[in-house]
Amino acid sequence: MMDREQDLPMTSVSSTAAVSPWNVPNLLTSIRLLLAVAVIALIAVDWYLWAFVAFVVAASTDWMDGYWARRFGQVTKLGRIFDPFVDKIVICGAFIALVEVSDSSIAAWMAIVVVARELLVTSLRGLIEGAGGDFSASQFGKWKMVLQCVAVGAVLLCLMEIDFSPAMQWLGTALLWIRDISVWGAVLLTVYSGYDYVVAATRIMSTDEPAR
Repeated sequence: MMDREQDLPMTSVSSTAAVSPWNVPNLLTSIRLLLAVAVIALIAVDWYLWAFVAFVVAASTDWMDGYWARRFGQVTKLGRIFDPFVDKIVICGAFIALVEVSDSSIAAWMAIVVVARELLVTSLRGLIEGAGGDFSASQFGKWKMVLQCVAVGAVLLCLMEIDFSPAMQWLGTALLWIRDISVWGAVLLTVYSGYDYVVAATRIMSTDEPAR
């Protein structure tokens, strides 16, 4: 997911403070937060179809708040914090909720890896950008988010236990393969992107680079 914090250059306090936080981008982000909570609740009661719908809407509309903020000059300090926070709730919340589902193929340690990586990168970004540096998202970080979304979506589809006709059984088998590959791929890319950020942060802090 591409958020306002990651895609935009660092803006001055005066430029962001002049924009009211009560605007369309933050409203859209608030709606995505509600959808994230709905996904977690729907998974808990085994309503996987509606959980899938809510997750797809929350994940696929992530670009809208950032685009609106850039297009109409409505970038705020609240939005720069709120948007990536909601992104993490959407993904981390879904992974944690799916751990409780026995057939999800998502183990507890996988959710721990996802959450730990997000906490680590958020801490590093706050430290570096708080000192005036730039710690924008890398391509690995962006693709990691995409693969995580695919993994959650595939898991939810498999949990629906769709009754395929005999002629379409291959589709069910393919879906299981997509689920397993995307889940493991998401975990591996999560680990690697975290490593990539640590290396970049170490380089910045050791050489006092102004930008990543």
